[in-house]
Amino acid sequence: MAENRVPYLVDFVEAITRRTWTRGVPASMSRDEVTAQALARSPLERVTAAATALMGRGGDAARIAVAEQALTAYSELDEDGRRTFFALLRDEFGVDDEDVHRAYEAWSGDPSAVHTAQLVAVVEPRRQELLRRLNLTPGATPRLVQMRADLLQAQRDDPTLAAVDQDFAHLFASWFNRGFLRMRHIDWSTPAATLEKIMGYETVHPMRDWDDLRRRLEPKDRRLDAFFHPATGDEPLIFVEIALTRSVPDSIAEILTAPVPEEPVDADTAVFYSINNTQAGLKGVSFGNFLIKQVVADLAAELPGLRTFVTLSPAPGFAAWLGASTDPGDAELSARLSAGDWVSDSAAIAELRPLVEGAAARYIVTARDDRGRPVDPTARFHLGNGASAWRVNWPADLSPTALRRSHGLMINYHYEPAAIEAQHEAFVRDGTVAHSDRLADALRR
Repeated sequence: MAENRVPYLVDFVEAITRRTWTRGVPASMSRDEVTAQALARSPLERVTAAATALMGRGGDAARIAVAEQALTAYSELDEDGRRTFFALLRDEFGVDDEDVHRAYEAWSGDPSAVHTAQLVAVVEPRRQELLRRLNLTPGATPRLVQMRADLLQAQRDDPTLAAVDQDFAHLFASWFNRGFLRMRHIDWSTPAATLEKIMGYETVHPMRDWDDLRRRLEPKDRRLDAFFHPATGDEPLIFVEIALTRSVPDSIAEILTAPVPEEPVDADTAVFYSINNTQAGLKGVSFGNFLIKQVVADLAAELPGLRTFVTLSPAPGFAAWLGASTDPGDAELSARLSAGDWVSDSAAIAELRPLVEGAAARYIVTARDDRGRPVDPTARFHLGNGASAWRVNWPADLSPTALRRSHGLMINYHYEPAAIEAQHEAFVRDGTVAHSDRLADALRR
């Protein structure tokens, strides 16, 4: 292993010492001594020097070596070091104001194609090219995805890092566009390493063990499909779990505790009951809309008896929204639901159900955040994909997490193939929340 690294280290040291560390290096020092000195510097010094060198001139071999050393040094940074590095990207790898001014002056005097291209070139922050060059080294893409996850964490404390995140998001939107994605059907014959990752990434309805996973892959009435990317290998980016049923379920227990059928189910409904994005660093990159539409199309072709495509989705912000409401009725309902004594009281559930359904309909259809979007993140996802809010179900999930976050509420979103595109456009253009007559009735309560 050490011998394989020697040429890369030589390229790295030569690139670094020529551009950033020439001063203070005695002429009498051997190449090995220079190498040792370079690699002995702190991770922050190394990643800073490597980033600077990477933006200079050099051949591909040197750039690959420097990119590898930059990413290695970055991986050794602590939280404070990462924040300092992101600040460096913000402050030292942005645009050159003078270059922009000169290019704009040239373009305004002669808006030719040449001057337009020059203007476009200088308004792109230098850190975008830096990220492209970091991505030269093999296996760099997943490391850059993790770097963005770190950036998103740091941005919570320092909103000025949003400019850096915009560059990551811009590049990832092209690196991970639909043309590169490959959908795979996951079953019990899938390599164990991938199955283990699926188990680890399932956060909506965590799997207890391998038997639980196997039940969710049972071909008689279950499906699991995932998107992969060539640069991430066997690392799934997003996956959806599907139950094939005879009707639309109104509780998650109907799916998670259902026995294995002896024969294939004569299903008329496909239920998407768990969707998991696996990479925090790819936040904002659209995968789910492509995946669900692809799965709907594939299932409809494979199983022509399917007539209904719905989700059984959590409503993760319902409890917080209801608790924050200034409406006296909402406040009273929130207090009663938070007490939890209704869970095993059928009479209390019957009394509370119309109140919960009315509040839930307002939460999904009319409640907005400070950006004018539906307040519920899961609603935004499915409505943005072209689904309609079809039915509220309560109580539908009595797990401790669901009771705490949503008082046990779940929502069916309906994917009607013929209406998906029109509903998607209406939501994106006007913020229109497509919803069923059932929810419209609940809104009037």
